[in-house]
Formats: sequence, C-alpha cells, structure tokens
Amino acid sequence: MATNAGDAINNNRVGPVMRAGDVAQAAVEAAEMDNPDKEVMVEDRKAYLRISTEGELILTRESMEECLGRPFKMQEIEINLSSFSGQIQVDSDRARFYYDLSL
Repeated sequence: MATNAGDAINNNRVGPVMRAGDVAQAAVEAAEMDNPDKEVMVEDRKAYLRISTEGELILTRESMEECLGRPFKMQEIEINLSSFSGQIQVDSDRARFYYDLSL
C-alpha cells in the first residue's frame, strides 16, 4: 500500500474509490468474487472505500446483484464513484478498471 503520493504513482494498482454504503460494500465482495486470482486491497476511510488490485479489476453486474440481493445497473457504480485509479470501461454487464501500460 502506498503511504504517500510519491509511492502512489509508482505502482500498477487500479480500482474504484467509492462513497461508503451498501454499493461500496457489495463492490468489495464482488471484487473478490470476480477477481479470484488477485489480491484485493481495501482501504476503509469511513467516508469512502478504495478498492484495488494489481493491473486490472473487474466488477460484474451478476456479482453486484448477488452481493446486494437486488437488481443492479452498472450505472450505479458511476453514481457511487468518488474517484478511481487507472482507466475505466463500463458497459451494462461489467466495470473494468485497468492500465494499458504498466510500470
């Protein structure tokens, strides 16, 4: 985990920074389900959660629905997004946070 801004720019971690709440908690669970081969890191800052993995992080609608116990539209990711690291690609079935190039 980066402890200062200088360290933060020298890694390949990607993922959402989400306002605390049920969608953010579901995103943590979904990230672990959708990225089983990756170490999912979560920084809980009370008002927001930073969720990240190395290189690429996927969140699927199916996993979000399972974790929330209700229908879910991927637009809700964007509504609850405070920020993110990497690039983002969202469609109706998944959100992908990634880097085209890595350090």
